[in-house]
Parts: sequence; C-alpha cells; structure tokens
Amino acid sequence: MRLTRKYSMTRHGEFSQARKLGGAKSGNYLVVSTLPESSLPHHKAGIIITRKIGNAVTRNRLRRRIHNILANHIEEIDCSQGKRYIVTILRWRAPQATSEELEKDWLKQARRLGMLKPTI
Repeated sequence: MRLTRKYSMTRHGEFSQARKLGGAKSGNYLVVSTLPESSLPHHKAGIIITRKIGNAVTRNRLRRRIHNILANHIEEIDCSQGKRYIVTILRWRAPQATSEELEKDWLKQARRLGMLKPTI
C-alpha cells in the first residue's frame, strides 16, 4: 500500500513545528516526532534522512520502507487529540536494518509517544 500525497508534509514550517513543539522518542534505527494539531483534516507524515547515510539508492530504499510502514499503520493512529504531524528521522544504523526491524522500531516509538489506538 502506498502513502498518498495528501498525507505528506511538504513545508519546512510543518517539519520544524513538529520537531520543536512536539514530543519525540528515539530508537535504534529512527526517531519519531509527533505533534497533535486540531486544524488538520488528516494526519501528515514526513521523513528526514541525511545525505551522510549511504547513496541516493540507499536513501530512497529507506524512504520507501518508511512510507510503506506509515501507509500500513496510518489507520491505527489515535485521533482523540486531533490529527497529527508525524516526522520520522532515520539514523545512521537504518541501512543495516531489515524492513521488519524498521517497522518494529517505528511501532515501538509510536506506542511510547501514545500515537496508536489502544488495543483491546
């Protein structure tokens, strides 16, 4: 499943606002920041990956993996505090991780931030 364009963060201000004002948790492979925003029509997600991590092929592969994780779990994100800005920052260890390890790490940080709906 692909994360559609309407869920993507496109402005620098959105990224910086979520990073400065929102909560953040870091894991082995990534850092997840989130900021609830009541005026958003839907969740907005963005990915930050530095050029220091691999070459363009590696960075794009990681970006696609994170987009896939977000697309699979966007419906599980809790809306009780409003829609959210979600920023995922990939760390230098991320290229060595498998897709399953990245997904496990992202879900762990999302739970720690209280982003996911409670499971029954």
